[in-house]
Parts: sequence; structure tokens; C-alpha cells
Amino acid sequence: MPSEGRCWETLQALRRSEKGRICYHRDWLLRGEDVLEECMSLPKLSSYSGWVVDHVLPNMQENPPPSETSTSPRSTSALGQPSFVPKSPVRDPAFSPVSSATPDGTKDKYESQHTEPMVLQSSQGIKVEGCIRMYELLHRMKGAEGLRQWQEEQERQARALSEMASEQLKRFDERKELKHHKEFQDLREVMEKSSREALGQQEKLKAEHHHRAKILNLKLREAEQQRLKHVERERLRKEEGQIRLRNLYALQEEVLHLSQQLDAADQRRDLPRVDLSAFRTRGNQLCGLISGIIRATSENGFPTAEEQAVAERALQEMRDLLVNLQQEIARACEDRRRQDEEEAQVQRQESQVQQGPEVRKEPPASRQGPGGKLNEDLQVKVQDSTMQWYQQLQEASSQCVLAFEGLSNSKDSQAKKIKMDLQKAATIPVSQISTIAGSKLKEIFDKIHSLLSGKPVQSGGRSVSVTLNPQGLDFVQYKLAEKFVKQGEEEVASHHEAAFPIAVVASGIWELHPRVGDLILAHLHKKCPYSVPFYPAFKEGMALEDYQRMLGYKVTDCRVEQQDSFLKRMSGMIRLYAAIIQLRWPYGNRQEIHPHGLNHGWRWLAQILNMEPLSDVTATLLFDFLEVCGNALMKQYQVQFWKMILLIKEDYFPRIEAITSSGQMGSFIRLKQFLEKCLQRKEIPVPKGFLTSSFWRS
Repeated sequence: MPSEGRCWETLQALRRSEKGRICYHRDWLLRGEDVLEECMSLPKLSSYSGWVVDHVLPNMQENPPPSETSTSPRSTSALGQPSFVPKSPVRDPAFSPVSSATPDGTKDKYESQHTEPMVLQSSQGIKVEGCIRMYELLHRMKGAEGLRQWQEEQERQARALSEMASEQLKRFDERKELKHHKEFQDLREVMEKSSREALGQQEKLKAEHHHRAKILNLKLREAEQQRLKHVERERLRKEEGQIRLRNLYALQEEVLHLSQQLDAADQRRDLPRVDLSAFRTRGNQLCGLISGIIRATSENGFPTAEEQAVAERALQEMRDLLVNLQQEIARACEDRRRQDEEEAQVQRQESQVQQGPEVRKEPPASRQGPGGKLNEDLQVKVQDSTMQWYQQLQEASSQCVLAFEGLSNSKDSQAKKIKMDLQKAATIPVSQISTIAGSKLKEIFDKIHSLLSGKPVQSGGRSVSVTLNPQGLDFVQYKLAEKFVKQGEEEVASHHEAAFPIAVVASGIWELHPRVGDLILAHLHKKCPYSVPFYPAFKEGMALEDYQRMLGYKVTDCRVEQQDSFLKRMSGMIRLYAAIIQLRWPYGNRQEIHPHGLNHGWRWLAQILNMEPLSDVTATLLFDFLEVCGNALMKQYQVQFWKMILLIKEDYFPRIEAITSSGQMGSFIRLKQFLEKCLQRKEIPVPKGFLTSSFWRS
């Protein structure tokens, strides 16, 4: 725009004017109001005027500026003025206080030649100019001094720092060298220590090597001695095995000879009513047992002492079997002879009757049972063979008592002490048998077996052995068998589960020590005749108390025990017997047959069903026997067993119910419900407390 152009032209003109070229200080107001007052005050000389006259004016007079030589009307007129305003010290360094302060004055003279003419205007101005120059001089002097001191201080600090750095470097080098020396010393000490330890370890290893070498030499000598002993034992074992093998062959030959005699006796045709097949069957079983032992011996080497003992027992049983067969044949011959005599007598009587008047006789009416079925009479007494077996066991028990009679009736204190120790050693372990862990049961069995084997055992803090007295073994066997039966009478009667651990120990002892088993049966038959089964008959002239004792009742001071207590004891002993016939010691020889196995249980069940039932007793014993042993019999005989159960239900229950009063129906109802439940499920349950494989791992 035109107006804007004119503004800029105006500003340029003002800048080129005299006032526009004046230099202004922005900080002049900071100096105070004295600056303006100087213009309004009257001129007067200051205290620095003398210094100016002495130093400034003489220089100006000696060296007048060139401008003074050329006079002009204007300069002449100017001389008439009081003074000229000097130039500012800042614009002209010729008037610097430092240059005028030099002592020789040469520099001042040089500077004065270049200074402009200067006329004092007023005393105030001179004072100000002098103050300014003195201040500048002092300021330069102070600055130079301060700079010099600062340089000296910096140099001093630099030297101090340099010295300190050099000292620290020396200390660092010294520490570093000391550290190296120390590390080297430590390393040397460690190496020396390691070498000492290595030498000590080497010496120790040498000593251990020598010691081990001695031990190895001793072990080698011991091993050689053991090898020689083993060779000797093996030689003796082979010799004994060969002797036992020859004896076993001799036993087999004798058994086969006896078996031939049994077969010859069984083939007799003059005894058509006598069944001798049981003797022949048992003889064949014994022959098979001997043959099995010899077969196992041929596979394993030589027969053991236990196998020889089993073979000897089989031979003895074969001999007894032949004797029983001969007795049975003799009895049958006697019966036939008696029958022939009776038939001859009847024929004679008939011939006499035919000669007289004929008399019509009516045949007696046959008795019929309920439902119109023929009610055949069952046996009341036991079979002759069973009775003979019962008497043999009682006779063996009596002979055992006579064998240790001297020990039991001895008045010697030492003998009494031995008897007491042996009785405790035999009975206390049996008392400790209960539903405990299998490992504890094995300890008890091993202790009883060691005692019967003649080894010393600990009892009451003393060492006891049957070898302390010649009659000790008989005494221990008798007391041990008595204690087993007593445990069944008391412990099993109260806790039915205890029958199985007691039975398994008794079965294991029976297997290793057959005489103990015979004594157990003798005690059991004596206290519980129903375990035969045997119903003692009342004989003429016998006291009632004696008869009740024969039946198994306890009679104390002419008082007979209650029926519940009697049944409880009988139940405990039957349960123990039922457990024994089905259990075997798990750590025994499995090749041998059970010394009194399930076949005896089957025989007992068959015989008791062939006998007339007893009120309250038969039902109780059948329930206890089947609850404990029914599962094992079911697995062994299967279909035949269930036929037996149906026979009990259909034929035997009515007989029991017919003789049982209304107040004694509890045992009968319990047996009936048990069998009906088993027939419904088609299974006999496993008895409570039966020993499983987990029991023996505990």
C-alpha cells in the first residue's frame, strides 16, 4: 500500500537524523538518578583533580594534537570556552589507568600522543572520569591478581592431583603386587596341603588294601572250609538219601504185597453181603501215595526224611487196613455161621410145626412215616470201624500219659521245675494264637516246631528243651494237644474267627509231628464225642453223672452245666475240627497229603446223617460244621455235596423236627434257614475269618 511505503521512508529518515545516530545505553537507569543530577549541578573540582592535572594535562601540553597547529576562527573561538568534554574511556583505550600506571612513563607518553585534546568541563565530570579510570585500574589489577592466584591454585591443585594420582597408582601397584604374592602363597599352601592329603590318602588306601587283602584271604579260607563242609554234607546227604531210597523201595514192595493180599481177600465169593470195596479203595490210594513219592523222588533226587515218614505212615496204615479187613472178614464169617445156625434152627422148628395144627400168622405191620413213606430206622451207635478207630486213639492217649508218668508224679524239685517250664513252653505260644498277622503266626509255629524237634527255645527268660528229661517229649506232645483242644473249647467258642489261625497251626504241627495230631483227636473225641461221631450208650449200673460226663457235659459238685454253655463248648470244638480238616500250613511240603483232610469231614457228615438225631445237639453241630467247612466240601465234592444237602433238607429235617421240643427250635430254625439260603444261591459262603493270601503277607 502507499501509506505503508511512506511509513518506512519516515523511519529511515529518523534513523539517519542526529538523534537517530545517538547511542543509547539500556541500563543507564540502573545507575540511579545521579546521572541526571550531574547535568543540573554546578561544576566543581573533585578530589581527583590533582591526579588529572599531574598525569593528564602535562601530557596534553607536551604533545598538542595536530588539530591545534591549524588555527581556524572556529577553534580560536572555541578556546574561549571553559572546557571540552573528553571522550569516554571506553571508546578510547589511550586513557586506560593500566597504561598510565606503568612506572617508566614511556607507554603513557606513547598513549598521550594518540589522545585527543581534552578540556575539563566540570569538577563533577573530572571526578567521575577519575573514579572510572581508578575503578578500571583496580578492577584490572584485581582481575590480574585473581587470575594469577587462580592459575597458581589450579597449578597447585593440578600438581597435588598429579602427586595424589601418582601416589594412588603406586599404592594400587603395591596392592596388586601384594595380592599377587598372597594368591601365589595361598596357591602354594593349597598345593602343599593337597599333596600332604594325597600322601595321607595314599597311605590310608595302602593300609585299607592290606586290611582288605587279609580279610579276603580269611574269607577265601572260610569259603574253602565251607566248600569242603558242603561237599561232606552233600556226600552224607547222598548216602542218607540212598539209604532212604532203598528203604522206600522196600516199603513200596511191602505195600504192594499187602495190596495183593487185600485184593485176594476182596475177591472172596463166600461173603456176598460184606462190602470190602472201601478197604480196596483205601489200599489203592496208599499204593498211589507211595508211587507218587517215588515218582517225585526220581525227579528231585533223593527222598527227604518227611517223605520217608509219610511212606512209613502209609505202610502202617496199610498194615492196619489189612488187619481191619481180616477182622471184618472174620466177623462176617462169624455172622454167617450164626445165621446158618439160626436158619437151621428155624427149619427144624418149621418141620415140627408142620407136624402139628397149622396156625395162621399175620405179618407185623410195617411202620410208616409221615406222607405214607417207609420210615427206615437209622443207627443209634457208631460203626464198628469208627469205634475201633476211636478206641485206638484213646489207647494211644493213655499210653502217652503212662510214658511221662514219672515226670508228672516226680517229687524232685528240679524235675518239677522242668515240667513247669516245658508246660509253659508248650501252652503259652498256643494261647497267643489269634487273628494276628501271618508273620507273628509263623513265629509261634516255628517256636512250637523247634520245641518238638528237641531244639532249645526261650520261655520265661530261660532256655527250655525236651531233651532236659527223657519223658519231656511225651509230656510236651500231650500238653500241646490238650491245649489246642482247650483253645477250641474256650477261645473258638467265644470268637468263631479264631478257629482258623489255631487250626492252621495245629494242621502244620500235625503234618510234621503226626503223634500230636493223634493226641489232638483223642482229646477232641474225649471232650466232644459227637466229633467221632459217637453217642455213648447208658450202661446198666453206671452213675448218671459219669454218663453225663461221657456225653461231654461238665459236672461240678453234682451239678451239671447249663445246656447253653454245653452247646457253646461243643460248637467251638466242632468249628475247630471243621477248620483243621480244610487248612494246611502254607509253608509246609505241598507234595504230602493232608494228615486229616476233607475226606474225614465227608465221612463225619455221612455218618452223623446215618444216625438218629439228638434234640438240640445235632442241629447245632450240623450248622457249625457246614458254616465252617461247607464251602470247602462244596468245592471238593460238588454234585455229591448238593445231593447230601438235599437229603438233609428233605429227609433229615423232619426227623430233627419230630424230636425237637418247641423251646429248643432255635438251633433247628437257624440250620434250616442257612441251608435254604445256600440252596437258593447255589453256593455255600466262605466262612467269616477265613485266612486269605493277604493275611500271610501281613
